[in-house]
Amino acid sequence: MSDSSVMMMPVEMAQILATGMKNWWEEVNESTQWQDGIFFSLCGAYALVSAIALVQLVRIQMRVPEYGWTTQKVFHLMNFVVNGVRAVLFGFHHQVFLVHPKALCWILLDLPGLLFFSAYTLLVLFWAEIYHQANMLFPLSTNEQARSLPTDKLRITYISVNVAVYLAQVVIWVCIWVNDNSTVELVGKIFMSVVSFIAALGFLLYGGRLFIMLRRFPIESKGRRKKLHEVGSVTAICFTCFLIRCIVVGVSAFDMDLTLDVLDHPVLNLIYYMVVEVLPSALVLFILRKLPPQRVSAQYHPIQ
Repeated sequence: MSDSSVMMMPVEMAQILATGMKNWWEEVNESTQWQDGIFFSLCGAYALVSAIALVQLVRIQMRVPEYGWTTQKVFHLMNFVVNGVRAVLFGFHHQVFLVHPKALCWILLDLPGLLFFSAYTLLVLFWAEIYHQANMLFPLSTNEQARSLPTDKLRITYISVNVAVYLAQVVIWVCIWVNDNSTVELVGKIFMSVVSFIAALGFLLYGGRLFIMLRRFPIESKGRRKKLHEVGSVTAICFTCFLIRCIVVGVSAFDMDLTLDVLDHPVLNLIYYMVVEVLPSALVLFILRKLPPQRVSAQYHPIQ
């Protein structure tokens, strides 16, 4: 056997493997059995995460019934709603993906993504409040104390950003309803990509700041180490999932082969939603599973 033949064998094997993978991918995408199996699996995964969020919400309410709607309770409630809605949508995937008019399909598929954005930027708000309150009480430098913002302004910023995002999305939905064309759909996908980038930036900014503050805090304790691990883990998970969402949605706006939320791309949908919503939600709920103390704590603030 000649050297050239030996060198060609790996190349031919790679080509055969690539062809086999392509054929398998096309077969799965065109198979109704695979489509139903994958989308019903997503339905089950979302339903499980939704149930976990509901159980945790009930546990928190039973632990501290005297408090109103705290940030922790609202976060778990929104996780329950987001994952529950996703479970219903994937459970009825045939009807949802083929619904008419097309604008209604966009609304059904985009709304859970917006609620997911609101739920997890609520964590950013909570961390921002802790960061600025700590800077006001225990400033590590004069500049940091000067940059501290009142809690009310932070909440106004959170509400304003969310209202602006929802209003812009409503305008896009109306444009699709009135005149459905590729340009409007492109704008809609780019908008969702930008929204995801904003969320990723928020986690990097305030999750990173709070993590650095906790590391620089002079008092060493078990609680500090646990909070450091909690903040670092949640920041890494949420930043990664929103960054991946930003990139995938942005690329799918220009590449039809990567289009999401269609019946004939079940494997792509499975990978995408597991990576950017199901697994991050499950991990964050697990990390934040600790119940609040029964006694009044300065770190547990009800939403005013």
